Amino acid sequence: MGQVEGGADNPLDLRLAARLAELRAERAWSLEDLAQRAGVSRSTLSRLERAEISPTTAVLSKLCATYQLTMSRLLAEVEPAPSPLVPADRQAVWRDDDAGITRRSVSPPSAGLRGEVLEVTLRPGADIAYEGSPMPGLEHHAWVLEGAVEVTVDGAVHQARVGDCLRFRLWGSSRWRSLGPDPARYVLTVVLP
Repeated sequence: MGQVEGGADNPLDLRLAARLAELRAERAWSLEDLAQRAGVSRSTLSRLERAEISPTTAVLSKLCATYQLTMSRLLAEVEPAPSPLVPADRQAVWRDDDAGITRRSVSPPSAGLRGEVLEVTLRPGADIAYEGSPMPGLEHHAWVLEGAVEVTVDGAVHQARVGDCLRFRLWGSSRWRSLGPDPARYVLTVVLP
């Protein structure tokens, strides 16, 4: 599978192993149950939970899908508790210039907290489609600060302008389109179900 041997040397791997074991125990699943649900061998799961190996991205992705967790949420649950203050200069910014989107992680996922806050800017004409929600029923609140955005949620089309707030639970696909002529900038709050 390509896992890294010796996960027990890394404190993050130890916390991740313990959290993976907790997630399985919370659901009262045996290793065999989880192996069938996730498509990962029972022996690999056992070694992961004992921190004998570190998970590959592919295995971690399968486990996150099975537990209905985003990978960022799972990793935030095992990282040391961050400061309650997220300074502006330490907020991660992600850009996809080809798609015309910039996302600032104003309040990133954190252990024990159910929500995160993003600042999103779509250039005029940007049109971003997502095939599905990382977890069914993920709660969204989009508050438009500048411009206008058209949001299609599970087939329903909504147009939001400055000051409007669109709130919904996402069960399927979504599409976000800047209506121009100016960029659309909005605050997006995402809350776990």
